[in-house]
Amino acid sequence: MNRLRDGYDALLLDLDGTLYRGPEVIEGAPKALAPDGDSAQRLVYVTNNAARGPAPVARHLAELGYPAAPDDVVTSAQAAARLLAERLAPGSTVLVVGTEDLVAEVSAVGLTPVRRFDGEPPAAVVQGHSPLTAWPDLAEAAYAVRADALWVAANADRTLPNERGLAPGNGAMVAALRAATDREPLVAGKPFAPLMEDALARAGGGRALVVGDRLDTDIEGANGLGLDSLLVLTGVSTLDDLVAAPAERVPTFVALSLDALNAPQAADAAAPGELAARLAAEPGVAVRVRATDSEIR
Repeated sequence: MNRLRDGYDALLLDLDGTLYRGPEVIEGAPKALAPDGDSAQRLVYVTNNAARGPAPVARHLAELGYPAAPDDVVTSAQAAARLLAERLAPGSTVLVVGTEDLVAEVSAVGLTPVRRFDGEPPAAVVQGHSPLTAWPDLAEAAYAVRADALWVAANADRTLPNERGLAPGNGAMVAALRAATDREPLVAGKPFAPLMEDALARAGGGRALVVGDRLDTDIEGANGLGLDSLLVLTGVSTLDDLVAAPAERVPTFVALSLDALNAPQAADAAAPGELAARLAAEPGVAVRVRATDSEIR
């Protein structure tokens, strides 16, 4: 059987909304990715969430039943730290808005993380998701950005899916700081290139398929690097969103769930407006998306 996944050397897998929602696993997803003797792909877990480092992310994935080790995980915190290290002198101070795991990534690239500053402003501000971020944290960051500190955001996701629905994501906090400073950050996470480039490097080359639930991050990020993509309808984006999406957010394939990786793709492509009927008729497969009547991605 020529399964969809067999055409790729690596699967670059989103987490929130694709493999789990908050603490809850998405039903059937671990089984869909389980090693079966026929799958030789490298699985790379690629997360825009900068709240946790690779080790706790891998531990959480393993607890949910996914084959994962820390080296399989690439985070936006790592990509943000790389951007900072490429632009700052070693030892430069970086004001961190985020978790202690983000602090650890800043330290790991030879920079000096701080939470507050007196006197000289820090060289940069890095901002990642934390449920504990409060007004004093944003105020410190605003003072630094207004003093011409480099501003790097781990990601700009407006929402974060969990078991209760969509909560404010890091992008909501980035928007608050943008409004307070009239500045724009460099963004490390999807859909911007740094995180996806890190994931490709971790995969070790070859042909990669990006798998995710968001048109505005996973799919646009894949298209930006010329990679094939699979949109799974288990998280944020819907078929209605896809019908209205611009070309840069149109995926290569759409499926109801990750099970489609282990089945042949549908024989014929479908335009976005035809996908609901096609998926209802063939619920276990991925349907190739026809962007226009004359163009098949």
